Amino acid sequence: MIVARILCLLIGYGFGLLQTAYLYGKYKGFDIRTKGSGNAGTTNMLRTLGKKAGALTLAGDMLKCVIAVFITWLLFRNRYPDYTALLKIWTAFGVIIGHDFPFYMNFKGGKGVAACAGLFVAFGDWRLFLLGFVSFFGLLFITHYVSLSALLVHLELLAYMIVVGSITGFGMPRAAVIELIVITALIAALTFWKHRGNIQRLLHGSERKTYLTKKSEQ
Repeated sequence: MIVARILCLLIGYGFGLLQTAYLYGKYKGFDIRTKGSGNAGTTNMLRTLGKKAGALTLAGDMLKCVIAVFITWLLFRNRYPDYTALLKIWTAFGVIIGHDFPFYMNFKGGKGVAACAGLFVAFGDWRLFLLGFVSFFGLLFITHYVSLSALLVHLELLAYMIVVGSITGFGMPRAAVIELIVITALIAALTFWKHRGNIQRLLHGSERKTYLTKKSEQ
């Protein structure tokens, strides 16, 4: 199982290196990290190049997590059938680390939100996906703060793993459930750390709003 964990993490990291915003920006002739907020992610692409670029970035960053998780599922579904949920989390963790800290970009990547959104799809539970989708876009349409919506969803992800893991165990031994919860907590903690600047601006009322139905405020 140790080897399986390491392989999941490495496969995830490899896919996480596929920086959609950075690659799309380079295709357009610029480095997204020199534009707007300087973040290589969906929101900055949306504000910099518009809705199409934002949607492509979101889709690309979600898809890389989905594909990575699917590959590790294919590799280990027969060997470790009782640890599927845990290995999915390890893979997603690797994707998020690769997205946040790509070595070829001097470890300056995105904030991992869209990559984590891919986990909501790849985990394979429609209830988790529905919870994340409704919560994120519901709060976004009310407050217009992407960062606040992202932070809420990560807390919900952790709460989901704790509650459902405690009730069903995801078909795994208790020790594996605890490990899954710990990895999910690390994902949430990393996201909060990457959003530390956003949190300060939210507290001071200076966080920039994003509108999906009209041009964002300047």
